[in-house]
Amino acid sequence: GGGGGGGGFGLGLGARGGAWRAFSTELERLRNIGISAHIDSGKTTLTERILFYAGRIQKVHDVRGKDGVGAKMDSMDLEREKGITIQSAATYVGWNENNINIIDTPGHIDFTIEVERALRVLDGAILVLCSVGGVQSQSITVDKQMKRYNVPRIAFINKLDRVGARPFEVIGQLREKLRLNAAAAQIPSAW
Repeated sequence: GGGGGGGGFGLGLGARGGAWRAFSTELERLRNIGISAHIDSGKTTLTERILFYAGRIQKVHDVRGKDGVGAKMDSMDLEREKGITIQSAATYVGWNENNINIIDTPGHIDFTIEVERALRVLDGAILVLCSVGGVQSQSITVDKQMKRYNVPRIAFINKLDRVGARPFEVIGQLREKLRLNAAAAQIPSAW
């Protein structure tokens, strides 16, 4: 359990403050971050990279399972076979003194309700966009859901190495289609 050495959420309420302070400090350093996007934008691949660079996994695996292992976040056989996320999956990373729960959500329109469930518990989100496909139908749906639940978010433009990548056009689409005040916070040196 989470609260300073015992059993559950309510630990410490009657414990003279010490355990409650430790528990509340833990909560202040805990964040739930969702990764959402249109299908095939690279959500699960991004999550795998975060886990790798944070030291949670030792090797990055292919999302479609071509290497015989598959992505850590895709636990269902069908997810590995199809290369899509069907059910939201959660993992965590430690970063400095903070604990971050990462929720990888489905990108296919058939699983919109699954995304909606995940958004209710998020402190923030990463809206992943493909630099070739740009803002697509499910990107618009996910953005509307994030607005409904007041989820603060950043956009991450992925797949810049692909032929036809046009990140500045995608920034324009964020402004026009999603009515977001978008600006590039980091521009790769190749651009």
